[in-house]
Amino acid sequence: MPGQQLQTEAFILAKQPSGSDSFEQLTAFSRAQGILHCLRRMSQSKTALTPLDLFDEAELWLESTNQGRTWFIKEHRFIQREPGIGRSYETLRAAAALARLVSRNPVADESRAAVASLLRSSLTALGNGGRPDIIWLKTLYCFLRDEGYPVKQQWWPELPTSERELTATLLNQPLADQLATPEAVAAIIRRLEEWMGRETEVRVA
Repeated sequence: MPGQQLQTEAFILAKQPSGSDSFEQLTAFSRAQGILHCLRRMSQSKTALTPLDLFDEAELWLESTNQGRTWFIKEHRFIQREPGIGRSYETLRAAAALARLVSRNPVADESRAAVASLLRSSLTALGNGGRPDIIWLKTLYCFLRDEGYPVKQQWWPELPTSERELTATLLNQPLADQLATPEAVAAIIRRLEEWMGRETEVRVA
């Protein structure tokens, strides 16, 4: 009997060995289905014109023989790639942190569209050379907000008065207009991650 079929658009968040020389294991995030655990035949990846890579957005044609626990990639169509992400170690690190944020934390059904949009905008900004520290701060804040955590109501009032104006600028102004020092941004990120660790179930490590 033919397996379950699925056609969807998704972001590739992780790649790891599958335990077989014939297949590669991929973790993908779909706006429609959420996290998908996929297997891709290695021989296909070597001959494909646009082989899937980390952080790609692609249309996937999938098949599952175990009720959707694992999906085999039959075909794919490349949608968007950000080659600029690989040109800087700090940019690559921020993209990897973003991928872990989405892949390791359950996303509510009603939040999937917002998370997919956040992935697209953040990866595009990183690929275009935006400052990775500020992009990570914006992304983490928006993810927590969209998942219903009270970052504005609870975290924001905890900030020292001296940091609130800068934080508002970092979160609300375009990347091109940002002049904050890396040290100042790092201090605010640290405060947000510490609050997240105390008050939420979201994990990035």
